[in-house]
Amino acid sequence: MVAPADDTPIRRRRLPWRRGADQDPVDTLAILRKIASDLREGLTGPRVRAAARGIRRILHADAVAVADLTGTAHWAGTPHPAAADLIEQVLRAETKVSHPGLTAVPLHVHEELAGVLVVGDERASQRAIREVAAWVTEALERGRLEASADVAAQAELRALRAEMSPHFVYNALTVIASFVRSDPTRARELMLDFAAYTRYSLARHGEYTTVADEFRAIEAYLTLQRAVLGERLRVQVRVAPEVLAVAIPYLVLQPLVENAIRHGIEPRPGNGMVQVRGEADATECVISVEDDGLGMDPELAVAVLAGRGDPNAVGLANVDRRLRTVYGPYYGLVVETAPDAGTRVLVRVPRFQPGVLAT
Repeated sequence: MVAPADDTPIRRRRLPWRRGADQDPVDTLAILRKIASDLREGLTGPRVRAAARGIRRILHADAVAVADLTGTAHWAGTPHPAAADLIEQVLRAETKVSHPGLTAVPLHVHEELAGVLVVGDERASQRAIREVAAWVTEALERGRLEASADVAAQAELRALRAEMSPHFVYNALTVIASFVRSDPTRARELMLDFAAYTRYSLARHGEYTTVADEFRAIEAYLTLQRAVLGERLRVQVRVAPEVLAVAIPYLVLQPLVENAIRHGIEPRPGNGMVQVRGEADATECVISVEDDGLGMDPELAVAVLAGRGDPNAVGLANVDRRLRTVYGPYYGLVVETAPDAGTRVLVRVPRFQPGVLAT
């Protein structure tokens, strides 16, 4: 199968691999970066023909085609009549095949055949074709790795949604049951809080939410924990109205509150307090979760954020990684803690970020 041709005129210049080449290195790097972006979704993605155009510019060839495993060829320039047969031969033999004025090279990704690069130009340097084919292969490998990372991140988020402490569920339902006869009104209210909490944690779809929705889930969780822990737990929640509509990644605040209670307040004797605050700081939204519990060694906090610490820590490494992925390395979690001095976790995100929209 042959995709429609792209007959865009091209300015003939000598190959950058030839002596005396006048190719601007900056232009070459920009083209290579664009090709890598176009190949991010593989050889069946929507930008394959654009990648072929970029490869044609790099090689200054009469025509270039990129074909997937079905033999579908996306051309930049006029298709060569012998190309279909060469592509089929390469797909069968997984080796380079040549024809007068035409070269077809297999593209292997992680040692598996992924497609074929076809160059139509009798003056094209075979070394240049090999180098470009190797670079295209590396771009495809990077795209596949990025796709795998995205899948893993989504799997982590699904796991985080399903991570509800059996100990907390048991205690919450036991407390609710204890009020059924003595205080049915409170039992009903707590059951509604429990339903809201589980609905948000387990049933929500979408990658982003709002600060308002995240704080509502936090308040439901804290209400249930106060019913379980009684006077041992005091809570304070304050959020500025101007940040309520800020879009943030789903489930980045709730795990921080859970950790404050499970690892800060519950293990210590006596009473404790958890404070959650959200406020605007110029163009940023700043949210802090603070407890006056046990605290920890700062080196342990670093290990926890790196995924090497306490395996029972609820999603801190996951939250930190997702924040950095969405906003960049500057926006990871900041943890301030010391033994017997409590813990303060700080989340700082832009109030407006392109592509981050609550659904």
